[in-house]
Amino acid sequence: MDLKKLSREELEYLLVDFAKRWLAHDGLWFQQVEQAHGMDEAIKLDTGAWERFTVLEAKRIMEFRGIKEGGGLAALKEALQYRLYSLVNTQEIFEKDENTLIFKMNKCRVQSARKRKGMPEFPCRPVGIVEYSGFAATIDPRIKTSCIYCPPGDHPEDSFCAWEFYIE
Repeated sequence: MDLKKLSREELEYLLVDFAKRWLAHDGLWFQQVEQAHGMDEAIKLDTGAWERFTVLEAKRIMEFRGIKEGGGLAALKEALQYRLYSLVNTQEIFEKDENTLIFKMNKCRVQSARKRKGMPEFPCRPVGIVEYSGFAATIDPRIKTSCIYCPPGDHPEDSFCAWEFYIE
């Protein structure tokens, strides 16, 4: 593939399509494990994979964007915008105060796909805790992470999960 021959529009389409393919593979892998071994085992294995992937993704984003470790919440805010699923989900990031950042996943392709297939919501809280805290700590080890809401718990209609990042 010669990327230099593609137009900007084609490159943007391809980038989003790559993210969709990656997320589809992740979801299909998870569903196979879930069907074969049950939800608890699938979450256990998924958590282990995300524990490693989230660090790898954070480091690659840091390298790409020139983000130095220890850059605080500003560095985390920038990095969150370059995660693979930021291209295919609807999310918002805002500063609650100078020491606190809030991240919300308003539209989630994983949850939408499960709903479309008549499956229950993915109880992603245990995976999310590992994923988001590992990502934030890779950007800056001082950053602490807490879950505001996330399945299997209740959440608002217009948002699936919300995470708080803070430096004490």
